[in-house]
Amino acid sequence: MVQFPSAPADAARHEAEALRVRVLSEALPYIQQFRGRTVVVKYGGAAMKDSTLKADVIRDIVFMAYVGIRPVVVHGGGPEINVWLGKLGIEPQFKDGLRVTDAPTMEVVEMVLVGRVNKELVSLINQAGGKAVGLCGVDGNLITARHQGAEGVGFVGEVSSIDSDILKSLVEAGYIPIVSSVASDETGQAYNINADTVAGEIAAALGAEKLILLTDTKGILEDYNDPSTLLPKLDIQQARKLIDAGVVSGGMIPKVNCCVRSLAQGVGAAHIVDGRVPHALLLEIFTDLGIGSMIVASEFRA
Repeated sequence: MVQFPSAPADAARHEAEALRVRVLSEALPYIQQFRGRTVVVKYGGAAMKDSTLKADVIRDIVFMAYVGIRPVVVHGGGPEINVWLGKLGIEPQFKDGLRVTDAPTMEVVEMVLVGRVNKELVSLINQAGGKAVGLCGVDGNLITARHQGAEGVGFVGEVSSIDSDILKSLVEAGYIPIVSSVASDETGQAYNINADTVAGEIAAALGAEKLILLTDTKGILEDYNDPSTLLPKLDIQQARKLIDAGVVSGGMIPKVNCCVRSLAQGVGAAHIVDGRVPHALLLEIFTDLGIGSMIVASEFRA
């Protein structure tokens, strides 16, 4: 006997379909605005560890590419590095928030970030219908590194310069560059560099429209213990005041500073977004409300 859907079931289905249409309609102006523009995404945190969230991020990146946005992805991989250090009997060590990176640890960092995490992301994006190419700072002299300057941390580096030619060639050809935050200095010595920093400097070098940092926080909060105090939009001056007042503290300070530095070098907007939210990238870029904190150079910028 054929079972026909009840009227309430039809109404619920139609309502869900209408919602999807409204979402697509809301996204259209943003697709038109950002088509042909570069968006740099720093991928890390829970969105890398949870398989469902990882699949969402991959689909979001491929979607961006299909509607004409030019995504460039920079990734970290701290938890995976810790797993492999444990397998090799090396105890992870940290000093002042920096991973102590002696020579054996640096070898593991290169193996994990360049050889495993990077290639996994490339493969997943390709499987989802995108065209991804994996890179590290050494490729095409993309990143020249130098020692970070802190004592007792080993081969922890910072960005000395960016040569973005290889990235520009790839995005213009329709590829999605996936960049691991390992680079060498002029002598060939490899360094482990903070992925947020790399993303910010690459965004500046490319003149990106947006820099998006996927994190494990809702964004910038006026009260760390109250998620309802999320600041959806602020400018450089406000961000600096929040740091000086101690409202932005701990691990959020380098993230906000990274955003401020990229904006000062011409990036259109920087976003700190909760990567634990499904499809966080699309929600932030293609909806009116967004879900994270957007920092702009000036409050007068739209």
